[in-house]
Amino acid sequence: MKAIVSGRLDTPAAVKAQTEISPLLENADKEIILDCQPLEYISSSGLRLFLTIRKEAAAKGGKVIITNINDEIRKVFTMTGFFNLFEIR
Repeated sequence: MKAIVSGRLDTPAAVKAQTEISPLLENADKEIILDCQPLEYISSSGLRLFLTIRKEAAAKGGKVIITNINDEIRKVFTMTGFFNLFEIR
């Protein structure tokens, strides 16, 4: 399953997205691709959302792949250690 993550994934957006990710979590036993090409910003709340998806996928035997991150998101992922937690393409 593929999902496009766009705009600013700050606290209000992450709260809203939390309610919208149920289709992803229902298919967490498969490969979940998060396309972040249109993602401009990610806060700690957004990172927590990614971790929730990863945790659910791992519990069901699936995996999460993050694609198309820009340089700003790459910096955040590097500082937070997300490169060690996710497959990033």
